[in-house]
Amino acid sequence: MHSRDEVYNQLQHYLVELFEVPAEDITPDARLMEDLDLDSIDAVDLIVKFQELTGKKIPATEFKSVRTVDDVVEKIHDLVSS
Repeated sequence: MHSRDEVYNQLQHYLVELFEVPAEDITPDARLMEDLDLDSIDAVDLIVKFQELTGKKIPATEFKSVRTVDDVVEKIHDLVSS
């Protein structure tokens, strides 16, 4: 998983499959809590899924400033490509 598009597609898959978010609601500027109805426990579950996928430790503290789908994509992409 090297490109932002790959991260975005995987995130979209997780949101639809794990959290039953309608695919049409998932856009780069969609807000995780307000628009997609995710909570902090859901965010931790997402981090765990990406850790399993990438084999890299992703500190939860890295996600305190994450608010939108694009923020998540940017964080994950930065962490896995470093």
